[in-house]
Amino acid sequence: MALEEKINADIKTAMLAKEAGKLEALRAVKSAILLLKTSPEGYTDDTEIKALQKMVKQRKETAEIYKSQNRNDLMDVELFQAGVIESYLPKQMSEEEIKTEIAKIISSLGASSPADMGKVMGVASKQLAGKAEGKIISVIVKELLSK
Repeated sequence: MALEEKINADIKTAMLAKEAGKLEALRAVKSAILLLKTSPEGYTDDTEIKALQKMVKQRKETAEIYKSQNRNDLMDVELFQAGVIESYLPKQMSEEEIKTEIAKIISSLGASSPADMGKVMGVASKQLAGKAEGKIISVIVKELLSK
């Protein structure tokens, strides 16, 4: 089942169950999908995943801002919506799995120093797209190259 069809079905379910918070998050995802369909880049699985990741990241950043302002009520809403959207993303890799993959990439490229970080990051970002957050990839690459 395509993501759009799954979202539409889940919107109906959330409406019937009167789950306002979940409904709001699902409608945001549907809106993002509709925008992707009309964008010049086109609508692919890759652009779909990137859009969902961006939405999750935005909500988590907003939650941090609310937390710093002691607005836990609003923070909880943002984190709940981020969780709903994350459920439609592919399973994220664990830190150990990411380390293993990056170690393979480093050895295949023959990278040995922090100066090779850009080369490793380019390959790692493409291979791990949708499976790991860019910030985590960067930290692990830096850690492994500085050994």
